[in-house]
Formats: sequence, structure tokens, C-alpha cells
Amino acid sequence: MTEINPNPNLSARIVPNPTLRQLFLGMLQVAISAFGGGLSAWSQRIVVEQRHWMTNEQFLAGLTVARLFPGPNQINMAVYIGASFRGLSGALVALAGMLLVPFTLLMMVGLLYFSFHELPLLDRILAGVVAAAAGMALSMGFRILDTYWRDPMALLLATATFLAMAVAHWRLVPVVLVIGPLAMAWYWPRHPASPTPEEHS
Repeated sequence: MTEINPNPNLSARIVPNPTLRQLFLGMLQVAISAFGGGLSAWSQRIVVEQRHWMTNEQFLAGLTVARLFPGPNQINMAVYIGASFRGLSGALVALAGMLLVPFTLLMMVGLLYFSFHELPLLDRILAGVVAAAAGMALSMGFRILDTYWRDPMALLLATATFLAMAVAHWRLVPVVLVIGPLAMAWYWPRHPASPTPEEHS
């Protein structure tokens, strides 16, 4: 498969396609780092900022695809990342990295929680974890905002999506069906017009 090279305007580093081992360890790092929440933020930080596998635009494109399909967003995202670089084997390895160790830890923590969930101290700890996860999500939003800050249409579409869901309380499907086609039509690649005979002369 062809390499996903970062846009030189956004990142000076170009890295080769990750190996299956690197995909597994990268997704494992995302899963363990995001223990308690903030998966999207950690995924962006590790895949884009630390390992330089993708640019922000490529990551956001994958995250959009992941959110359009049923199932947990980051599970879909792991499959997308793995498949982008190594096809089916990459998707399976990335999925294993995302699920294997966290699933085992989750089972252990679940047993402890149901044994001690009535303790007030545990409720306080969980409240702090939720606040930290919300902060991570916000940090990712502000980090990727710089990419589209000078794009008025991107800001308009983002604002329309926010108002539709947060203020008008639209469901996700109508938002995707209405705003999605508008965004795709606006950003659809357009070939430059062929030069006229006068321009050749």
C-alpha cells in the first residue's frame, strides 16, 4: 500500500508505514494511556504528534469515518488506522492492541468495583477521572482547531453541527444526512479548468 505522508505544511517529518508490531504497540499505548477516558484525545496525541503516522487532517478524516459507522468510535478508528497501513492484518493487529490488555484490566477492575462500589472514596475518585477525561477531549478539540481556524466554511459547518445537536437536539442521523452531504460537496476535489486557446498563446 502507498505510504501516508504528512502534508509538508503541517509536519516536517515523514515516517514509513508502521509495522504490525508498531501498530499493536501504538494502539496498546492509546488504550492504556486513555484508562479512564479521553480515548480520542490520546489517540490523536499518539498517532499524530508522537508517532507521526498521520497528519491532523488524515486523523480527523478517519475519526469522521469511525463515527459514521456503528460501534465504539475508537474501536472503529483502530481498524481504520491498521487497515490504512497494513490492510486486513493491520486492522486485526491494531484491534488486538486496542482490546487485549485493556479488556483484561477492565474485567479485573470490574470485579473490584462491584466489590467496593459503595465506598464514598471510590465515587470521588471516579468523579475525578471523568473530569480528567472531559479535559482531555477539550484539549484535543483546541489542538486541532488551529488546522481549520482560517477556513470559514469549516468553522461554519462545525458551528451548524454544534447548534443542531446541542441546541436543536437533533439526532445524529439527521445531522449526518443534512450536513454531511453539504460538507462533502463543498470539499469535493475540483480539477482546475482547462486553459483556453488564448491562455496558451
